[in-house]
Amino acid sequence: MSTISKLAAVHPCYGWDNQLQPELTVEPGVEVEIELVEASGGQIHPDSSVEKVTALDFAKINPVTGPVYIKGAEPQDTLVVEILGFEGSQWGWTAIIPGFGLLADEFPKPFLHFSTYDQQWVHYTPEIRLPYRPFPGTIGVAPAETGLQSVVFPRNCGGNMDTHDLTIGSKLYLPVQVEGALFSTGDGHAAQGDGEVCGTGIETPTKMRVRFGLKKAEKLAYPRIETVREPAKTERFYITTGVAPDLMVAAKDAIRYMIDYLTKEYRLSAEMAYTLCSVAVDLRISEIVDAPNWIVTAHLNQTIFI
Repeated sequence: MSTISKLAAVHPCYGWDNQLQPELTVEPGVEVEIELVEASGGQIHPDSSVEKVTALDFAKINPVTGPVYIKGAEPQDTLVVEILGFEGSQWGWTAIIPGFGLLADEFPKPFLHFSTYDQQWVHYTPEIRLPYRPFPGTIGVAPAETGLQSVVFPRNCGGNMDTHDLTIGSKLYLPVQVEGALFSTGDGHAAQGDGEVCGTGIETPTKMRVRFGLKKAEKLAYPRIETVREPAKTERFYITTGVAPDLMVAAKDAIRYMIDYLTKEYRLSAEMAYTLCSVAVDLRISEIVDAPNWIVTAHLNQTIFI
């Protein structure tokens, strides 16, 4: 049986920096278990009140664990990160943070909601359960730029990608920019919809098992993902649309109409509907070729209501 290398989040990093000393050095092909800190960096706990949301120290947001030095990785190579599994903490939080999110102007007040989960379901409320679909929100390798670089936004070597397809069975391909790649990851999620529209998913501390590989001299411009999806014909969806010559306007409209549907059909508060859109509704570009208007759709899996 192969040995699993383990990396605990003892010294989390609050940005990308190619001058950081590696916390772990591994050969390609070795399985590694990495502890992922949730997005608040430990500032929010299961017993936290909503006041914690407005008191967040944004300098400690989205810490990542690492870096991991992968032997043989060089600039112009591609690092392959195979996601093998997760060990969750069984709790997570979702928040509306004032000034943050797709509809920030319409939801100015802080809001905090806690969920529990097991290996199959995220229990959002007693009446709403979401498929457990864990993934790391922030994942990447050190950029070529020197100095401390922000961990808040995505970049060409990964970063805060918030892409829920990065779950078990997926492979992430990252362009190596410095020797050893210096891989880091964090921002654990138990579930999230495409778009993460309120700014948070089911934010959770978790552990992730990965295996690294290398594609030598195969340069990428941006990350790529290989994943598997299993369509379930028993699922049924309710879809709202936004139609506009601007994709951001269309996206906001699609979510507004979904919030309206959720509040009327399921009698949720506006805040609960907005956060549910963030963790369970997939926002998609459905049409972008028929000028002057484009269509953005919001997809709700109605089988989450039990």
